[in-house]
Amino acid sequence: MITVSQALENLFDLADEMPTEHVPLLEADGRVLAEPVASQRTQPPFAASSMDGYALKAVEADLHAQFKVVGEAAAGHGWTGTIGAGQAVRIFTGAPVPDGADKVVIQEDVTRSGDLITITDDPGTKDNIRPAGIDFSEGDTLDAPRILAPADIALLASMNVPQVPVRRAPVVTLIATGDELVMPGEDPGPDQIIASNTFGLATMLRRLGAIPRLLPIARDSAASLTTVFSLAKGADLIVTIGGASVGDHDLVGHVAGELGMERSFYKVAMRPGKPLMAGRLHGTPMVGLPGNPVSAMVCGTVFLAPMIRAMQGLGRAPATRQLMPLSAPLGANGPREHYMRGRVRNGAVEDAGLQDSSLLSVLANANALIVRAPNDPPRNAGDLVDVVDLT
Repeated sequence: MITVSQALENLFDLADEMPTEHVPLLEADGRVLAEPVASQRTQPPFAASSMDGYALKAVEADLHAQFKVVGEAAAGHGWTGTIGAGQAVRIFTGAPVPDGADKVVIQEDVTRSGDLITITDDPGTKDNIRPAGIDFSEGDTLDAPRILAPADIALLASMNVPQVPVRRAPVVTLIATGDELVMPGEDPGPDQIIASNTFGLATMLRRLGAIPRLLPIARDSAASLTTVFSLAKGADLIVTIGGASVGDHDLVGHVAGELGMERSFYKVAMRPGKPLMAGRLHGTPMVGLPGNPVSAMVCGTVFLAPMIRAMQGLGRAPATRQLMPLSAPLGANGPREHYMRGRVRNGAVEDAGLQDSSLLSVLANANALIVRAPNDPPRNAGDLVDVVDLT
């Protein structure tokens, strides 16, 4: 058995970084920016009014001063003249500030009669002008790598960038194994259960920016496994669930080996998730997860998620942990690193219930994993523990 950190390093070595592709801006949300993108323009491209009011010379903006209105400037329709002494231009928010003006007196501080205005309230010292380039200048870059959020998309649009260089989304094939499994909606036999792992993992992978593909359930025979493996061609990552242990019906490792898998490791000193396997099958990274539902999902958080992030160029880093106080005591841990299902409330964490690796209801009620080191002693309420967020 190897440690969790050793397993992660081996998985990172298997995580082939995805190539770059260019996608339309509207399709870039949630994708990983592959390289810095330079702005094609300055924003704002001109000094712009930040308020509705009157543009004039700041040196003349005295209380009770009068000005003749010589024009009007609106957003998209600037005034092309030059403001002289004693002159003002009616201006609206977003409009270019006319030449000769360096202050906008807001309309609430002015009274108007025909083409004459009078400053009737103290205009203050604020010029109410946004300088050209106050947001960004031509050539400024949005740095990479980063997961593009709505604000990034808006920024790129303002930069006049219609096509965005992003990492290609990894295609991950999910293979559930076992004679006991049927798909949701089917009528299970007396000795069968519903396949759940692939659906939970597919959701996790999709949220990480990958493209999950569910293959048919592989039955407990070499022929069935071989057939399903043949359907995984073209994937960037193959993930099997179940059949990776040492029982008579656990055939994944054997069949994959017969098909040419180069094994990286087998078994990790953790719970849940000990029978984890990884390697390459015909050059494609492959990870064999345990079949117990909670084991599969915990391994998805601890191993698959960091691997997918690495494949998208986001670096080689384990799941983020934070220290949090316990709200209830915990007993001593055993010899393996333990990822306990936990519940965070009011800034503290406690175990979420029975820690059996088959109990999805407990996992669904959890919003965190409490990470216990091997042979961790009993812990009291208030002790700080490592926590991985599950939300």
